[in-house]
Amino acid sequence: MTMLAVEEASKKVEGLGFERIETIPGSTYRDNSTVVVIPTRGMVSHRVVAAWQALMPPMNQKRAILFAAGHEVGKAYDALISQVLADPNLSKWKYLLTLEDDNLPPPDAHVRLLESIELGFDAVSGIYFTKGELNMPMAYGDADAFRRTGQLEFRPRDVREALSRGQIMEVNGIAMGCALWRMDLLRQLEPPWFVTVSDYLPEKGGAQAYTQDLWFCERARKAGKRFAVDFRVKVGHLDTETGVIY
Repeated sequence: MTMLAVEEASKKVEGLGFERIETIPGSTYRDNSTVVVIPTRGMVSHRVVAAWQALMPPMNQKRAILFAAGHEVGKAYDALISQVLADPNLSKWKYLLTLEDDNLPPPDAHVRLLESIELGFDAVSGIYFTKGELNMPMAYGDADAFRRTGQLEFRPRDVREALSRGQIMEVNGIAMGCALWRMDLLRQLEPPWFVTVSDYLPEKGGAQAYTQDLWFCERARKAGKRFAVDFRVKVGHLDTETGVIY
């Protein structure tokens, strides 16, 4: 097309609104394909289902949802992840999003976690608190202290400032009720990935108790992987017996 023809075509569309079209920078053309895995005890509250249905998908991206019912949570996650990594299609996807059947993610959780994981983390979670009278934030361990001292710990962090400002905090361990994981992270660590430990082991000093998420995070942190909590993503923790949300 000649320059004259271009000018004539431009005149024909003047005033029709096309001059408002512009290129918007963003991540919509980056691969954000995500497999969602959800372990469940079987019956799921309608409030949780409604939150899942309202979860915004990233624009122009693939998202698949898989459930595992009736397993212990660590075994359920391992079974689902093994299926994903063995699938010739899903194994090529970039992210894994874990949700649990007593958590209420906000509608923008998936989109926000995709933003924060790109800051250099291997996995990020939203923030939620343990249930009951003593509510601890599920953001564990001082990552800076681990880098300085080599001492790996998983004490709940003081999150008041980060929560009020909607910040992103690097930590040693995250919970899985609403968390985004790089698929490469799972490929790089040998299974089993998530193991729940509750035992008495005299050779290791007595009682040993680990939730499946912190068991994995300990292995991953020792392998140099990085985790964070995104305090923009505020997740409700539903007590299914009382209906109270923590």
